[in-house]
Amino acid sequence: MKILIDTNVILDVLCNRKDFVEDSLKIFRYCETAQIDGCISSLSVPNIVHIMRKELDGEKIKEILTTLTSLFTVIDLRETDLLKAADLEFSDYEDALQAVCAARAKANYIVTRNIKDFTYSPVPAIKPGELLERL
Repeated sequence: MKILIDTNVILDVLCNRKDFVEDSLKIFRYCETAQIDGCISSLSVPNIVHIMRKELDGEKIKEILTTLTSLFTVIDLRETDLLKAADLEFSDYEDALQAVCAARAKANYIVTRNIKDFTYSPVPAIKPGELLERL
């Protein structure tokens, strides 16, 4: 199974978000042991750094990025992705880009807590807990 993990799920783990970290961390572990093929959009990386740099120094951020890139395949953004995302009926362009990256990566699911934001996604979106139930 291949999944694209949305930025908010990554931040659940990195920021230890009490109500969400448990399921998201389990998914990280499945990816770490190659039971799930996990990927993230390159779009997530600058968003994560922007949020984390408010609390962490450059060395710690580099360590986090090294860990993320060892756990997940980073799906690059292409010019065609930018145009395809603009054609989707998404209210949030960033979510549309995530959906386009997931489709190009041939992901089975986008793992996110914001299911409603992916109503028009070519790849179905599911919550972390729902993915764990399907395993």
